Parts: sequence; structure tokens; C-alpha cells
Amino acid sequence: MLENFNFRIIWEYMPFFLEGLRNTFLISIVSLVLALLVGISACACRLSQWRLLRGAATIYIESIRSTPLLVQIYFFYFGLPTLGLRIPEIQTGILALMLNSGAYIAEIVRAGIVSVSAGQIEAGIASGLNYFQRMRFIILPQALGVTVPPLLGQAIVLFKDSALLSMIAVAELTRSGQVLSSERFMPSEAFLTVAFFYLCIYFFLKSLADWSQKKLIFREAY
Repeated sequence: MLENFNFRIIWEYMPFFLEGLRNTFLISIVSLVLALLVGISACACRLSQWRLLRGAATIYIESIRSTPLLVQIYFFYFGLPTLGLRIPEIQTGILALMLNSGAYIAEIVRAGIVSVSAGQIEAGIASGLNYFQRMRFIILPQALGVTVPPLLGQAIVLFKDSALLSMIAVAELTRSGQVLSSERFMPSEAFLTVAFFYLCIYFFLKSLADWSQKKLIFREAY
């Protein structure tokens, strides 16, 4: 197999792949930061005592989680212009990734918060702590240890899902492989190179997740 593998072409297109890798990192990191803000806000709304906020957050989360990301990307890219709202390709991709990951992050954060036992919350109330003090000193420190690993897992999923943005011609990593394949008719060289870069990203994020489990999780003392 390797005897017919053209490494020279890969090296020739390497600046193009590195540009796609840079765009993948940029799009994914921006999308992840915005998704965290959206997810935390949606979680707060879903846990709210106000029925309107709780209902709106539930509709958003369930509608996003029940539809494929590719359908959502196509809706924002092809559907929004029919409504008179035109957004460039990169911004469309960031919007789709942000809303998609935000729904999953909302459920991850909510699961971490509700995992705190009711007895500890009642003890905080009995101690005279208000809602924000209970969140700061009791709920969030414990919820952090539960949510960090799945949040990093969701970050890995977001990085991989960014490959779907190649379907709307965003110049990210997978798109670089598509260009090489179409110009030189070398799909093996193109997509094995893309797979190698994604594998490097995966192991980097997985190492970060493993490190967080050792350093950041609040464990019970035995």
C-alpha cells in the first residue's frame, strides 16, 4: 500500500492542510466557548422556577438533541437566507456547532447540579446561605468534579463534528482533504492525512481529559 503512497503530494499540500487545521481549531474553540455560555444559560433556565423559561429551555434542548447536526447546518446555511438573514459560511458553522453543543452541555451541567444531594442543600439553607451562596460554596464545587470529564468529552465531539462544515465549503481540515482529492485524484493521501491530524487532536484532548480526572475532580475523602 505504502509503495504507491505519494508523500511528495502531501508535503506539497501541507501548508493547505495546516491552514485547514488552524481554521478547525479556531472554529472549534470559538464554538466551544460560546456553547459553554449557551449551555450554562439553558441549564439555568431549565432549572428555573419560572415556567416560561423552563419551557423555552426544554424546547431548545430537546429539539436540538433530536435532530442531526448536518440537518441543523443545512437549515442555517440554506434556510436562513430564505428568511432574509444571510450569514457567511464560517459564522454559520460556528452558530450550528454552538447551538448543537450548547444543548448537550446544558444537560451535562444540569446532571452535575442535580447530583448534589438534597441534604447538603437543606443544610446550606439551614445555615442561612442564600441561593447564590449555596451555588458557590456547596453545589458548584461538587458539580465541577462530575461535569469536567463529560464536558471535555463533548469538546472532543465538537472538534470531530466540525468536519461536517466541509459540506458548506468552510475551509477547515476535512475541506483541505476534499480539495486535494478533487485536484489530484488521490483520496488515500488526502483523507489519511486528514485522519492523522484528527487523531492527533483526539489524543491531545483525551490526554487533557485524563489529566483533569486526576487533578480537577473533587473526590470524597476516605
